[in-house]
Amino acid sequence: MAKRKERRAEPRVEIDKYYSVELFSPGTEFVYQFKIWNLSEHGLCVLVRNDSDLLKHLTVGSVLKMQYYPVDVTHKRVRLKTEIKHIAKQEEGRFAGHTLVGLLVLEKETSDK
Repeated sequence: MAKRKERRAEPRVEIDKYYSVELFSPGTEFVYQFKIWNLSEHGLCVLVRNDSDLLKHLTVGSVLKMQYYPVDVTHKRVRLKTEIKHIAKQEEGRFAGHTLVGLLVLEKETSDK
């Protein structure tokens, strides 16, 4: 089977090797950790409860340094510069009561253990 040519305008990071992401948003006093969802219709995203204070501090277009944790625990976590691409409240369906926060990894910055 032939490989398909990549048609996305934005490059994709091999995100399948990461299980969760940790973020700290200015204006909050907590560090938040979320499971990563790779939904084809929404791309890479995290689910945030609609009543979470974090949503007050996230805006589309903002760029945050997020810590990504690998599926394989023998690999190092990595800090990646990530842009908030969309914020979509889900009123019904599988994710009712949550907001999908779309992420776009911009570049690899540093890694640590």
